[in-house]
Amino acid sequence: VQLQASGGGLVQAGGSLRLSCRASGRTSSITAMGWFRQAPGKEREFVGSITKSGGITSYADSVKGRFTISSDNAKNTVYLQMNSLKPEDTAVYYCAASWTSFGGRLSGMYDYWGQGTLVTVSS
Repeated sequence: VQLQASGGGLVQAGGSLRLSCRASGRTSSITAMGWFRQAPGKEREFVGSITKSGGITSYADSVKGRFTISSDNAKNTVYLQMNSLKPEDTAVYYCAASWTSFGGRLSGMYDYWGQGTLVTVSS
């Protein structure tokens, strides 16, 4: 499975961005997709996840109500709509795919990772 994330960029605080993550390869085996982020000098943290079957979502408390994950299974693409962005949302955002879990908060639950896309929120 290969994951290609895109959509990052520079945005002012309060603005919006939509990230995309397209999966290719053995996508039929994917059970869930997740988004993580890593800010400079900090550890990678969970942002949210979505199950392939049923589209059940889960979010970190820090983004709940501002970020929305959706998927288009026909396009093998997952989206992260980010609204009301804050400077503390600045990070490299990674998408990940799992073959064995149904959306978890731990990075070890994911089997494949994309290359990351940088989101910078200016104050």
